[in-house]
Amino acid sequence: MPMSYAIRAGVAAGTLLLAGCSLNLFSPPETTASTGCVDDSRECIDRRAAALRAMMADKDRRWVREPASAEAYASGVRLFAYKSRKRDLSCDELAHGRREADAAPVSLRGPAAAGLSPAQVSRGSMLAAEVSKELATEMKRRCKA
Repeated sequence: MPMSYAIRAGVAAGTLLLAGCSLNLFSPPETTASTGCVDDSRECIDRRAAALRAMMADKDRRWVREPASAEAYASGVRLFAYKSRKRDLSCDELAHGRREADAAPVSLRGPAAAGLSPAQVSRGSMLAAEVSKELATEMKRRCKA
């Protein structure tokens, strides 16, 4: 009888763990919101659009300091948010964004990006280079040293 109870408890715990993984309960909020999908299905496009709207509406720009995954760069949401908000970012945030954009291609080619297609990696890297250049221009225009 006690063994049967232990087995059922183990199965229940395993089920909850798998459910948590499939729902991305263990991922940072930004990653869950914007990068669960990197394909071009209607659902993924809608999720990316909602994530971008949320980032644009964030007056405190908390997303700037949140960690990003390779999928975040492949989806383009995070990089596009930097591109779109560059005039609103502080000099410190611009510098942070530029460092992040410069590091994105390395992340996109690393082991964490194993599930991405070569096209997704290439598009993410090109967008990162463009964003880095735009943020650098904005920094030169507004920021000293």
